[in-house]
Amino acid sequence: MKFSHARTCITAGLVLLLLSSTAVASPTLKLNSHGRNVLLLQQKLKSIGYDITSTDGVFGAETERAVTEFQRDQNIKITGIVTNTTWRALKNAKQRTWGSSSAHSQPLKGISVPYNTLILDKETADSLISTAKKYIGTPYAFGGTTPKGFDCSGYLQYIFARAGISIPRLADDQYHLGKSTKSVKQLVPGDLVFFSTYEPGASHCGLYLGDGKFIHASSSKGIRIDELSSEYWSPRYYGGKHIVK
Repeated sequence: MKFSHARTCITAGLVLLLLSSTAVASPTLKLNSHGRNVLLLQQKLKSIGYDITSTDGVFGAETERAVTEFQRDQNIKITGIVTNTTWRALKNAKQRTWGSSSAHSQPLKGISVPYNTLILDKETADSLISTAKKYIGTPYAFGGTTPKGFDCSGYLQYIFARAGISIPRLADDQYHLGKSTKSVKQLVPGDLVFFSTYEPGASHCGLYLGDGKFIHASSSKGIRIDELSSEYWSPRYYGGKHIVK
């Protein structure tokens, strides 16, 4: 127990040292970086409320998403890369409060919804689909949450906000909405669909339109409509979530 406590204190001290304004040069960290500095970054992000489940010293997709979320919350350039600017912001960062940042204040206005419940009536679902289609052709942007550029979950969060509904930012959090179903035949227009793409689990998402089609932010072609049965999406289909009453 004494050793564990001492190790915790040493780790905390290293975090403070790395974030100290007296540090001459902070390390640049990005996807696939690894080592002690990545571990300290993960521990700091987790301690202030970001979704880090594995503090393993490996800068993977989860850490990259947490970094982009932090950068967005701090109103600094969203790159997913940790440079001096991000280190300085981390030094003074306070505990994260959902929806408190100025960057989120507009798109997140609305009624927050609980997990595992049906949240849309048919009229709202129809309106949501109509809004979603207005952005067809909008380019993809990693970390994007506005019509200047969307990523998959940022797009869903944005169009739901237009309907006055606040949903979580990340695809794996959005997957907790509604009621699970693996059968495409049970989906109705306005439900959510999820895919396992660059990592296991719900790592990509879209809005179901009916007739086997869904609209989403494609990383290669931006906002577009695709078929669930396509050669690419069918084997990556992770499941649907009923959100329409």
